[in-house]
Amino acid sequence: MVPRTLDAPMGPGLWLCQQAPRCGDKIYNPLEQCCNDDTILPLNRTNLCGPNCTFWPCFELCCPESFDPKKYVVKLKVLGVKSRCYSSPISGDCASRKMFSHLERY
Repeated sequence: MVPRTLDAPMGPGLWLCQQAPRCGDKIYNPLEQCCNDDTILPLNRTNLCGPNCTFWPCFELCCPESFDPKKYVVKLKVLGVKSRCYSSPISGDCASRKMFSHLERY
């Protein structure tokens, strides 16, 4: 009788070298998706920031302007840290951004 080795691969399959990224309790593909507030979003997802400004929630934050809470500013998310409005670099203010009609809102 030949002893059976339990730690040898039994067939073809995917071997992960790194832990898969998680969003809450779900796995996502970072080449196509991001995790935003425990929600998986496609990278090309856009949202409104204020009444007439578009931003990408995978890459940017929509923040009320500190001097006038009726105005908004878009800030960049910083990779590897929990980005916050008060500490993130400014990407642009909504007054100077144009809302592009060809960008689909989900």
